[in-house]
Amino acid sequence: MTQTAILGMGHYVPEKIVTNDDLSKLIETSDEWIQQRTGIKQRHYVDFEKEPMGASDLGAKAGAAALEEAGITKDDVDLIIYATLSPDKFFPGDGVLVQAKLDIPAGVPALDIRNQCSGFIYGLSIADAFIKCGTYKNILLIGSEVHSTGLEFETRGRDVTVIFGDGAAAAVLGPTQEEGKGLLSTTIHADGRFADELHCPYPGSKMMPRITEENIRNGDHYPQMNGRNVFKHAVSRMPEAIMEVLAANDLTPSDIDLLVPHQANLRISEMIQRRLELPPEKVMNNIQKYGNTTAASIPLALNQARQEGRAKPGDLICLAAFGAGFTWGAALIRL
Repeated sequence: MTQTAILGMGHYVPEKIVTNDDLSKLIETSDEWIQQRTGIKQRHYVDFEKEPMGASDLGAKAGAAALEEAGITKDDVDLIIYATLSPDKFFPGDGVLVQAKLDIPAGVPALDIRNQCSGFIYGLSIADAFIKCGTYKNILLIGSEVHSTGLEFETRGRDVTVIFGDGAAAAVLGPTQEEGKGLLSTTIHADGRFADELHCPYPGSKMMPRITEENIRNGDHYPQMNGRNVFKHAVSRMPEAIMEVLAANDLTPSDIDLLVPHQANLRISEMIQRRLELPPEKVMNNIQKYGNTTAASIPLALNQARQEGRAKPGDLICLAAFGAGFTWGAALIRL
């Protein structure tokens, strides 16, 4: 039976590091305040004075690294799936921009998905279906974000601003016949009734004109979040999704070798760890160094875990995400 396997991974983060103390010089906050609420110590930002880059630039670098590790070339890619909430342009999507930057041949399709923090899980689910039915063989899945250009560096927006960082990560997915290896299960969900709890409402096609001075003064173009409600739903929905993929394979949390949750907030990860009764060494957290990189956070954390030897061939890896939409999901992979 054909399963979907990770053939290679890569990630890229900008060199510029922004600490909590750096942010405290711009907005009313402190290292203690940020760490207590989020666990974050620093994040990476694109340095526009040295090298301006959009999300597609970061995504192309991560994609190139993934192709190299997979041992395939740009000519072997059959499909690009690209996830972001911070595209370079209003349109077209970043998928085609990455295609051009990596010189992937004309005719190869590029699919952009907008599932924010759940983007990588949604992308895995889509890629798995294409590979299992034989439509495509080698799929390049990318999650990439440049948040730093869309954050409000004023005290009014600090609850959101302190959380996010820039980064990209990618995986090359392909078929395997090796028994017990590869993507065992995915589950994806959404509940649009909570869309306004975490969103960026402006600009949008429902407004005429789309851009006004009043909306800009009001800060409507910055992300808005009801942090308490997001937290409440995240610590409920993510464990539900994890248990769903485990049950589909007659497994329990104790069978997991490493849980890689979306890096939204260290406190969320810690609560999920307790609910699943997992020891700390079985949960991968790197939000302390990178902040929330949204669609890039899960593959970035997974690739770091692989590089550090925390996720090894044969290990059972569980991925889980929750984010804007609300959308959420989980995946179970045997490396």
